[in-house]
Amino acid sequence: MRLALISDIHSNLPALEAAMADVDRERPDAVLCMGDVVGYGADPGPCVAIVRERCDAVVLGNHDLAVATGDGIDLLPPDGQIAAEHNADVLSESDLAWLAERPLTSVSHGVTMVHASPQLPERWMRIESFFLAQEQFRHFETDICFVGHTHMPGVLSEKLGVLRPRPGHRFIINTGSVGQPRDGDPRACVGYFDTETFAFDLKRIPYNVDRARQRIREEELPSSLGRRLERGN
Repeated sequence: MRLALISDIHSNLPALEAAMADVDRERPDAVLCMGDVVGYGADPGPCVAIVRERCDAVVLGNHDLAVATGDGIDLLPPDGQIAAEHNADVLSESDLAWLAERPLTSVSHGVTMVHASPQLPERWMRIESFFLAQEQFRHFETDICFVGHTHMPGVLSEKLGVLRPRPGHRFIINTGSVGQPRDGDPRACVGYFDTETFAFDLKRIPYNVDRARQRIREEELPSSLGRRLERGN
């Protein structure tokens, strides 16, 4: 089975539309989303609508929770708090309820999905050290765990020296961000994974960044949110 993986859309409709156009071209068997559908960007409603329609499984992100319930909004950066309040105001009650109902973790098509970390997923930890990364493998049972949250794509192996996903080993794979990449490349991230061969391909998809920035201005959100899209950081 071939899976498409998306994460951290952050209400960026032009980026999501470009990502889903690539998914349509690739025609995977299923689409999985590692959360943070909303927050930061200007178009939460259309983004939620696309994810609800197109994704086979979606887990909860910290911005999703903040927008849907207000929980943890004070832990977001100042511009993120403003965007979360905006997103909450413009989303329908149905969309807010749907976001709030997303699970923290999910096993779908033989892989684990979680927004931040399989260990204590409700704490939104960043997997940024070798020792913390190794601890994560104790907290999921499948061979593959897909994460997002940091907006930084990467592959972590349970064993040193195994650099690429392959059968017989276990991996944590961060699929990067659709709507707010932070690795210096502003293009949207879409991952593709084959559950039999373990082949993983991270594609970078160009999108209309100017349109996304314009929508941020139109909604009177902080200009910093638009500038970082152009820089990819």
